[in-house]
Amino acid sequence: MRRILLLLLLLLPLCGLAEDDEELHFADLIDVTSEEAIEIDAEVEADTIPEAGQPVNSAREDFIERIIDLGYELYLKADGRAQSAHFKGDIYLCKNFTTHIFNELRDDFCMAEYPDVRLRIPNNLPKEDCRPYYYGLAWQDVDAEDGNPFYAAAEFRYDASLTYEENFQLACEFMRQAQRGDFFQMSADYEYGTGAHSAIMMGYDPDADEIHWMDSNMRGHSRTVNGEKVRYGICQYDEVRSVEWWAEAFCHKGRGATLYRLRDDIQYRDAAD
Repeated sequence: MRRILLLLLLLLPLCGLAEDDEELHFADLIDVTSEEAIEIDAEVEADTIPEAGQPVNSAREDFIERIIDLGYELYLKADGRAQSAHFKGDIYLCKNFTTHIFNELRDDFCMAEYPDVRLRIPNNLPKEDCRPYYYGLAWQDVDAEDGNPFYAAAEFRYDASLTYEENFQLACEFMRQAQRGDFFQMSADYEYGTGAHSAIMMGYDPDADEIHWMDSNMRGHSRTVNGEKVRYGICQYDEVRSVEWWAEAFCHKGRGATLYRLRDDIQYRDAAD
């Protein structure tokens, strides 16, 4: 027994080193501890066939992973430096960022129900159509047959008939529904400003009650260029904030947010030909 105890004591520091030195790749982020992640990865490699009753749309998942990967490439390209996020064609400008990523990848995919229709992201709902809410909390309602491969998976709208505390709880529950690959749209009033913002969700961590996401121009600053103030935005990848932080951003009278999710019938365009 003493020999066993001694051996365990000798091995403990080595186990600590293995956990501290283990590199976690953001693109492979899952909502479990590092030890559980190793076990799950091993299971996936050993058996790539989904269990009965749990079909996996590989094309849809591939689309999402390509979206995340391209976001990472743009993040690396920015290299931590603020990018122009002021002019109509600037890809680092809020909704332009998410739309650019989608448009760069869309032509490899289609909807099984409408295989000949090119995919597209709807524009934000016009200001006058958002009333009594502020602009920026939702997209235009575009049918799938017209190319929209998303549906509103969840939404939050501040309800003036409820208390702030009741609204806040609803806002938190809304954020906890976020899934990897969801496109997020909100009208916010928070530490980074007031108005519309777009992001792509990378996942919800239930253990930490945190959201992982990527975006551009949530944070930034203005510079004077040729006598004109120009906005420059920071590109973010695998940014992490608590569910409550997100809820506080849009839990205000007249504001809200929407989670848009890719349809389940996404397939490779080659498969439809």
